Amino acid sequence: MHRVSVKAMLVNFVLVASFTFADDSKMKLNLMPVPAQVSLQTGQFRLDSTLTIAVTGQADPRLYKGATRMLRRLSGRTGLFFSQDVITSAATNRAAKLAINCKRAGKVKLGESESYQLRISAEKIDLEAETDLGALRGLETLLQLLAADEKGYYFPQVIINDEPRFPWRGLLIDVCRHFLPMEVIKRNLDAMAAVKLNVLHLHLTEDQGFRIESKVYPKLHQMGSDGFFFTHEQMREIIAYADARGIRVVPEFDMPGHVTSWLAGHPELATLPGPYRIERKYGIMDPALDPTKEYTYKFLDAFLGEMAKLFPDEYLHIGGDENNGKHWDQSPSIAKFKAANGIKDNHDLQTYFNKRLLQILTKHGKKMVGWDEILQPGMPTNIVIQSWRGQEALVQSAQQGYTGILSNGYYIDLMQPADFHYLNDPIPENSPLSDEQK
Repeated sequence: MHRVSVKAMLVNFVLVASFTFADDSKMKLNLMPVPAQVSLQTGQFRLDSTLTIAVTGQADPRLYKGATRMLRRLSGRTGLFFSQDVITSAATNRAAKLAINCKRAGKVKLGESESYQLRISAEKIDLEAETDLGALRGLETLLQLLAADEKGYYFPQVIINDEPRFPWRGLLIDVCRHFLPMEVIKRNLDAMAAVKLNVLHLHLTEDQGFRIESKVYPKLHQMGSDGFFFTHEQMREIIAYADARGIRVVPEFDMPGHVTSWLAGHPELATLPGPYRIERKYGIMDPALDPTKEYTYKFLDAFLGEMAKLFPDEYLHIGGDENNGKHWDQSPSIAKFKAANGIKDNHDLQTYFNKRLLQILTKHGKKMVGWDEILQPGMPTNIVIQSWRGQEALVQSAQQGYTGILSNGYYIDLMQPADFHYLNDPIPENSPLSDEQK
């Protein structure tokens, strides 16, 4: 499965949203994503060093930091030196040229309001939002509106009402096959915030590497990473950096396949005897966890309990893709287990494994996300199906009552042209889904 990149959204993300311009003859604005509603007016707000910012309402501290970052980015782009350096809770002057108001502090979680209204007149800029998350999204739109002419820098007069089409707009980064240090992750988070993506999906375990420290089972990262992994402290820093930008961090621990790096330090988890070493090649590998051993579930309970405390998001991804079952087919003990428990094939055996995993995740307060291979009869509908193989799986999961994420069609590493990504709509006009299923 190709994975180094954009995956996305619940039900997905598309940067081209539906939008309306008040007058098609007027200048088109270079905005990404395009807001839900845009009414372009005549005239400009002229920008100079007297720009000041005020924040009113019930803002989370992240908004003050976000407004400060925006001001410094604006200074960097224009060369203007603004007298106001840091935005704090004391900055409440309603006479400020940029007035930000949000009704309540938002929570960085699925379904939180990210809507905002941006009104730019010749004399003032007003940004209204239900939450500080919406205000952060509005500030990114404001930065994108920056323009220049022979007189200097300006913002066009405009009224924008915006809200996301999809609540889960994600980027998957695979740090296993090619490790990326924390500073690179932070740089990607900055880019995500700029285009209003709100989920960083970190693929942390793979045949080629185990990239997160485990204090419960230190051999996992000690023997499965070549020394390239994130410590708990580093991961907390990444999560905090993401939270400050209104971005969730969803970890993925791929199993029962794609686990060679797990088995380098813990061969007792494997279906067949080791030894095992980190995989150096790309492809679908045969090693898999043994789903018939109770020890496997005791191990996963302790490990996932540790990770549940480290990652605050309510969702945790268990992978579940591309388990070819070859090692399972070679195991006499698994054959015996299947016969004794009426399990007819490996699909049913993986469903048994996934149900046991779901119990563990529920115990630790997490909701399960998995690739579309976990969509099998008997799985409860309170899990989330992420489709990497095509829209058919998304439609099938929605029709069966599951929540779905679409990733197929958005793979950066496949070097598709931009129009290919933009024209992949997760819910096209001819979608067979009912309004409720959408």
